[in-house]
Amino acid sequence: MAHPIMFSGDEPELIRLREACAALPSAVEFVSHGRPNFKAGEKGKVFAVYGGGEKRAPGEHHRVDTALLVKIDPAELTAVDEDERFFVPAYYGPAGWRALDLADERTDWDEVGELLDASFRLVAGKRLIAELDASSE
Repeated sequence: MAHPIMFSGDEPELIRLREACAALPSAVEFVSHGRPNFKAGEKGKVFAVYGGGEKRAPGEHHRVDTALLVKIDPAELTAVDEDERFFVPAYYGPAGWRALDLADERTDWDEVGELLDASFRLVAGKRLIAELDASSE
């Protein structure tokens, strides 16, 4: 059974996220588990997810439909975990992913771009990373 779609597509946060992801080489958007996902290349790995949730206690799941989930470099996890804007997303958290709510008034879109860049670099192949480096020169 297919998962229900859990976004409308016209959310301002998703529109800005799509623009930011489009700046990364060969970024591909697809829907998985009812949510927009972004991967590095057609056959690449996921580097960002729009929408998710947080398991707060056994049996208690809090949905955050405007969350951005990104993979975090293991060396940066402690610093990210100390930042109150971030939370450990359900299912993804144990694999080193963290999330923040893009609808939060404290959202810094330059920082979002940096998070996407870092997450992309953790999953992309050498060719795509070289393309990214060449585009920023």
